[in-house]
Amino acid sequence: MKLVDPPGKAKGKSSAKTEITASPGQSLPQTGRQEIIKKCPINPNLVHYEKAYQTFDWDQARGEVDWFAGGKINAAYNAVDRHMSDGRRNKVALYAIDSRNKLSKLTFQDVYEQSNKLGNALKKLGVEKGDRVFVFLPRVPELYVTTVAIAKIGAIAGPLFSAFGPDALRDRLQDSEATVIITNPELKPKLDSIRKELPDLAYVIVVGGDESKLGEREYSYEALVNAESDKLECERMDPEDPLYLLYTSGTTGKPKGVVHVHNDIIGHHMTTRWVLDLQEDDIYWCTADPGWVTGTVYGIFGPWSNGISVVSYEGRFDADSWYNVIDKLKVTVWYTAPTALRMLMKAGDEAVYRHSLASLRHVLSVGEPLNPEVVRWGMKVYGLPIHDNWWQTETGMQLVANLPCMPVKPGSMGRPLPGVYAAVVNDDGEELPAGELGRLVVKPGWPSMLRSIWRNKEKFDEYFRIPGWYFSGDNAWKDEEGYFWFVGRADDVINTAGHRVGPFEVESALVEHEAVAEAGVIGKPDKERGEIIKAFIVLANGVTASDELIESIREHTKRQLAAHAYPREIEIKDSLPKTRSGKIMRRLLKAWELGLPTGDTSSLEED
Repeated sequence: MKLVDPPGKAKGKSSAKTEITASPGQSLPQTGRQEIIKKCPINPNLVHYEKAYQTFDWDQARGEVDWFAGGKINAAYNAVDRHMSDGRRNKVALYAIDSRNKLSKLTFQDVYEQSNKLGNALKKLGVEKGDRVFVFLPRVPELYVTTVAIAKIGAIAGPLFSAFGPDALRDRLQDSEATVIITNPELKPKLDSIRKELPDLAYVIVVGGDESKLGEREYSYEALVNAESDKLECERMDPEDPLYLLYTSGTTGKPKGVVHVHNDIIGHHMTTRWVLDLQEDDIYWCTADPGWVTGTVYGIFGPWSNGISVVSYEGRFDADSWYNVIDKLKVTVWYTAPTALRMLMKAGDEAVYRHSLASLRHVLSVGEPLNPEVVRWGMKVYGLPIHDNWWQTETGMQLVANLPCMPVKPGSMGRPLPGVYAAVVNDDGEELPAGELGRLVVKPGWPSMLRSIWRNKEKFDEYFRIPGWYFSGDNAWKDEEGYFWFVGRADDVINTAGHRVGPFEVESALVEHEAVAEAGVIGKPDKERGEIIKAFIVLANGVTASDELIESIREHTKRQLAAHAYPREIEIKDSLPKTRSGKIMRRLLKAWELGLPTGDTSSLEED
């Protein structure tokens, strides 16, 4: 990057997450698993699943997106620019409701022009192809525009969840060597507190606020954009050139940067059509923040590639507020998270019946297992089944789904999409028959598969440790009809309210508190959030336990990481179980907490 100066988010109780400790290959009970709901949207985009699964090849989908000469492509061109000539120029691309409940609308023409202006501004700042430009904004229109603009000029977009604290922010910006970040005055103090630790960060662009309060190499978004032309030719990218970089948590070390490429747009486009079933007149609301992969793929690129009107809502979660959004904008397709649905269920049937919701025709869920009880509740109050599906940050698109054209089995993630071969295998990569628990794997080759882990080939290779399979890290089984059923993570990653949280991150933040000497973190089953984070800590010498201290530790972790990543339960211990090499044995902590068998303890430090 060249450094230059510019010119001027029925009452009832849902069941807790099931913990199954069977070994791969062990048969699972089949009772209570075959409930079927057959209602589906009228005239879905994909009508005949079996035929499509047998005949579809990803090469067939290449014609669904636009290409430049020489086999070049740009995902942002497909999401926005091509609609300038296909009759959608004046169609609303984004219905944005801000934190004060004020509605604004951007047409595809608006997004086209605004992203062109920002793209030009970034280029004048010296941003080049391959540079990392991160976006740290709440769900405001500029978040969507900037993501498109970054992709247009061939830079790599790095969406960041607006609730991230300084530690989470620093880890991602340091690892990626980001050169530019776009934020706002409310979030900027988090960045300011770590700015000296970010030598590669050349510019900060601030959306809104007082321009006179900006420091050196800090610029007003509005001033930059207003000074630029609305004409910009998209960079013609190789399909394998990076498009966006998202960080995902693991059991050890800092979050790892998952790299996705412009070729992903093929998978985004087709799965949006098949799974979300989006059609020309739909008003579509994906409640996920673009700081997470669902919000990036199915909140921006997938729906916009199909020319669909998208809804964004900046306000906080509240049952009546969410239902008001659906009624106010006549939302037809709604994609949300199981935790949100469980909270809506907890709010009661009455909250539903205070609203019409007559516009809804298709409801989907993703991010964590969806309880069968919630699916049944959805049928009761919405008159629609909730279609669960499965994918990951690493997969870049939906891979297994309850498609609109197929019966829904409550509790199942569905069947593999056309062009996707998923299986359940043992630890040696050998496929297991129906009804046996094993590792959920996918045969590589789908268009949106991760291409690398940012500067970490060793981590990338772990996903493909047995040739011919992508190992998801999830345990599952499939039934005789090919429906897959999630059982649990094969590692220690915690899935709380749909957010993957690495225990190492939380442990690191905990021990930064002056009162904490050691920390071990586990995921504990929770009826509402799937899992909550529970921490076991050893206090530093001379520190006395108190309720005030526990709250101080909890708040410290929340500030350093994010609101979803703090331990809701903290237990003080005299010592933590460790291996002889000093590694905390989270497996034992979890077994003790849940009353499960402890298994082999021969490596315990005390033995």
